[in-house]
Amino acid sequence: MTTIHDESTPSSCNHHQGNDKSAHASCGHEHCNHGNPLHQVKNIIAVASGKGGVGKSTFAVNLAIALAQTGSKVGLIDADLYGPSIPTMFGLLDAKPEVAGKNLVPLEKYGVKLMSIGFLIEMDTAVIWRGPMASNAIKQFISEVDWQELDYLIFDLPPGTGDIQITIAQTIPLTGAIIVTTPQDVAIADVSKAVSMFRKVKVPILGVVENMSYYELPDGTKDYIFGHHGGEIFAKTQGLAFLGSVPIDRAVREGGDNGTPYMLSHPDSATSKAINQAAMEVARRISITEAENAVKQS
Repeated sequence: MTTIHDESTPSSCNHHQGNDKSAHASCGHEHCNHGNPLHQVKNIIAVASGKGGVGKSTFAVNLAIALAQTGSKVGLIDADLYGPSIPTMFGLLDAKPEVAGKNLVPLEKYGVKLMSIGFLIEMDTAVIWRGPMASNAIKQFISEVDWQELDYLIFDLPPGTGDIQITIAQTIPLTGAIIVTTPQDVAIADVSKAVSMFRKVKVPILGVVENMSYYELPDGTKDYIFGHHGGEIFAKTQGLAFLGSVPIDRAVREGGDNGTPYMLSHPDSATSKAINQAAMEVARRISITEAENAVKQS
């Protein structure tokens, strides 16, 4: 019988506890052997779902906008190499990054620095790569892009728990992961696998966001199209923080299609307020963790 090698199994490394060099001294991961290429980035956040179609990329884009609106320096990496969305969602379909020395210079729009495979290939070109090639591309986005100083670098992960997710988890010290789901059982079943993966590779989970929670009808009543509170119940069952419920809104889709993120076009809507609340809770949790780690090291 063929033995299946589980690359997500961590060594004794505590590298997700911060950027303290002593925590990386003998873990054997790439960031330990060659230094952390993102050493100027304070916090690295993975936005994941385990399942496609739950609005993960839309949430990642608007999360980046919300954090940038606080004055933070924010970057966003489109790690879904097979289905890049960032060029469309930021209205940069024809944009190409410049090269400075040996590194790419990230594009910037709405106060967010951006990198996507979609900036490097034609829009209708399929990426037909096996795992190793996809992993190498992600490593290049990490080490060969001039990110400079950032408060937050967000990775918009592809669906699933494959090579790209493992590469990121084993290459850089992730501050934590945000799990995005919709309320129905079909989505929750796959999201639970994403949670399991992050726990296996010892990446802290910052919390769960329930997207497309309900649709508000003209009379003010709520239509729970995809079920009622499935994400919140899942978070409680898993012992995770619940970051909030984000209502579904036609204008969210329109903003994604026309390149104007919803947080900018509808800042006072219930959906934008929910996304902003989730972003502020993420920032708060990261600050608390940093303070606790500082106390432990003192």
